[in-house]
Amino acid sequence: MSARAALITGGTSGIGKATAEVLHSRGYRVAVTGQRPESVARAREELPEDVLVLRADARSLADTDRVVSEVSERFGTLTTLFLNAGISRPMALDACDEATFDDVFAVNTKGQFFTLVKTLPLLSDGASIIVTAGIGATRALPGNSVTAGSRGALLTMIPTLALELAPRRIRVNAVSPGFTDTPMMRTTPGMGSDEVAAMLAAMAAKNPFGRVGMPEDIAETVAFLASDGAAYITGQEIVVSGGAGLAV
Repeated sequence: MSARAALITGGTSGIGKATAEVLHSRGYRVAVTGQRPESVARAREELPEDVLVLRADARSLADTDRVVSEVSERFGTLTTLFLNAGISRPMALDACDEATFDDVFAVNTKGQFFTLVKTLPLLSDGASIIVTAGIGATRALPGNSVTAGSRGALLTMIPTLALELAPRRIRVNAVSPGFTDTPMMRTTPGMGSDEVAAMLAAMAAKNPFGRVGMPEDIAETVAFLASDGAAYITGQEIVVSGGAGLAV
């Protein structure tokens, strides 16, 4: 396999950025995408200068084409694709409108799926694809039905994608974080900072390990799935939640 190179969607903050830092520290060439201008600018300042930081809207297939072109020009091939971009829109069932529904699925499902499709020609045989799903895709979280559906749609694709790409020895796995202290969590729509802090404290109190996850917890799992140590793992979901959801 050629020199390791990774593309991380949603890689300018939180879990994606932490993963970029971990992979870069282990010798990977890294490219990340982000949609918000302020997040992209901050990533360009804070990530190592040789990390390729690209602004791209996951809903735009034209943006995806541009990202693939720039990554191809810079790296030639990819050994890791981390499909991590996503948005969350917690709301009661009767508060969801068509525009919100379409927006969530456009980013979390369509955007990630077509990033995979368009990136396939760049992926080396034996490469690793990791998809962020989340425990909300398989566990009940009130107000989370649309976000859960959008992430769950990708999760149900994992076994089929794994079989389709097995002839190239490309592995496809999902990582499902539990409650994780990320900038996206800290800016949950409709909640003030005090409310978010209280929610995180409550989640920590319920967790068997007594804390919520940190981006680095997820990043280390992604790095493992990207490594040769996971060369015989495909079609799986790894839950990284500190045991959340295990109790009856």
